[in-house]
Amino acid sequence: MKTTQTPAPVPAESGAPVTKEDIPAGPPPKAKKEGTVLNVFSHGVLVIWAFMVVMPLLWAVMTSFKDDRSIFSSPWSLPDTLHFDNWSRAWTEANMSDYFLNTVLVVGGSLVGTLVLGSMAAYVLARFDFPGNRFIYFLFIGGMSFPIMLALVPLFYVVNNMGLLNTIHGLILVYIAYSLPFTVFFLTAFFRTLPTSIAEAAFVDGASHSRTFFQIMLPMAKPGLVSVGIFNFLGQWNQYMLPTVLNTDPDKRVLTQGLVQLAVSQGYKGDWSGLFAGLVMAMLPVLAAYIVFQRQVVQGLTAGALK
Repeated sequence: MKTTQTPAPVPAESGAPVTKEDIPAGPPPKAKKEGTVLNVFSHGVLVIWAFMVVMPLLWAVMTSFKDDRSIFSSPWSLPDTLHFDNWSRAWTEANMSDYFLNTVLVVGGSLVGTLVLGSMAAYVLARFDFPGNRFIYFLFIGGMSFPIMLALVPLFYVVNNMGLLNTIHGLILVYIAYSLPFTVFFLTAFFRTLPTSIAEAAFVDGASHSRTFFQIMLPMAKPGLVSVGIFNFLGQWNQYMLPTVLNTDPDKRVLTQGLVQLAVSQGYKGDWSGLFAGLVMAMLPVLAAYIVFQRQVVQGLTAGALK
């Protein structure tokens, strides 16, 4: 039997038109099918995760507009009537307005202090070489791994001996010390990605170190400042353990303490609608901050990788 041999394809000469047969074949259909299955699976996981996160929030908001009877009789149905008196009762009778003001003062002061001190320390550690640079940097890193529960008792005595117990400014200082390790760690990596030529040009023009930092380098680090500011805001706004130990004055309570007090003081009354209204009040600033600054958060997290 005579076998026929298929001639090998001749490559097209330079300048010759390329025909459809000369174009190499694409990836096999099996690889394309596997990629489609993977995309469907990943999107399905994201949808399930979003449902698990969003549904409790929506249910809490919906429940805050119900009365106590509707909360237990039809917990998953929409409210027949919007009871805005739940919010007014939680704001006035449950003293949520005072707790909200105290939280704004504490978190606002500690957030500003954390960003200012953390950015200054991170800038020095990232841009200047001096003896002990790495040692100080690793001290901040070690502060991130130290459990706050182990420091509660000595921290209580230190704050008490300084006369800062049950004070707003004492709680602000503790929040700053608690948030500095992560802030320095985050901003040190961010300052290292900034170009050194701009700072050198400022020094050549006669700018001092402080002027170069506050007028040139700090504005360039705005994405990183916004990102770490959002993380610190979330952690400080939801902080419960530190104010419980260091802030026992009922007039100086923050929102987390106020919510616990609202749940405990109900006794047999069971003002669940007012409790959910207070919960949503404490939750809304956090959601609003993340929704407004979500793009800056993503930019700050990816700036180091992009550069």
